Amino acid sequence: MSPPRFKLKSGSVLGHNYKVVEFLGAGWEGEVYKVAERRTRILRAAKIYYRQGGVHVNHLSRYARKLYKLRGCAIITQYHHRDLVDIDGREREFVVSDLAEGEMLSDFLNRQKRKRMTYFQALHLFYALVQGVEQIHVLGEYHGDIHAENVMVARNGLGFNVHLLDFFDLGRPTREKIQNDVVDMMGVLHETIGGVDGYRTAPNAVKQLVLGRKQSLIRKRFRNAGQLRVALENLTWE
Repeated sequence: MSPPRFKLKSGSVLGHNYKVVEFLGAGWEGEVYKVAERRTRILRAAKIYYRQGGVHVNHLSRYARKLYKLRGCAIITQYHHRDLVDIDGREREFVVSDLAEGEMLSDFLNRQKRKRMTYFQALHLFYALVQGVEQIHVLGEYHGDIHAENVMVARNGLGFNVHLLDFFDLGRPTREKIQNDVVDMMGVLHETIGGVDGYRTAPNAVKQLVLGRKQSLIRKRFRNAGQLRVALENLTWE
C-alpha cells in the first residue's frame, strides 16, 4: 500500500460534513480515508484526488455518474456525493461513498497458510466476484481495474462477501474492455490458488477455467462475466 501524500490526521475536517478517522490506502489518482459523518457518526469512505483542472472535473463527473448507474450492483460501493477540501492552501475534490467492510484480498491472502486458499475456497470467493461483475456487464459497463488490491473480502457463512474498489478507465464501454475484466478476474483466481505453483497442482476443473492465464484462450471462451458464471456452475470435478 502506498504511503499518504496528504497525511491527513484523525479528526481533520473534510468539507462540511465529515471528519477523518484513518488512512485506508493510496493509488495513482488519490488517497482513500475512512471518515465519519459529523452529526450521525456513520462511517463512509472518502477518496481525495491529486489532480485538478477542467479535465479532472469532467473525470469526477463521469465517475459519479457511473457509480450512480451501477447503484443496484451489490459489489460496487455506493456513491453519496462530491465535495471540496482545502489541503495546504489548495482545494482538492473528493468523492464520498459507502465504506466496504472486510479487508483487501491481498491482505487476506497474506494471512492464509502458504499465502493461498484451498482450491474449493478460492472458487467460492471467485464465484462471488464473478456474480458481482456480471451485474456490471449486464448494464453494459465494465470495471477496468480488478486485482487483489482492489477487492475487499469478508467471510459470510460458507461463502464470501466481495466488494470492488475504484474504476481505472472511465471511457466508453467496449467488448474488449468487458473481456479485460474477465482476464483480470482470472488473474485474481490464479493468485488466490497460489500462483504458478498452485496452478501446477490444481485439479483439471480449475485449470479449465484459468487456461494457463493465456489471454487469447480466455477471451475466446468467455465474452463476459455471465459466461464465466455459467462455466463455474457447471464445473465437473474428478
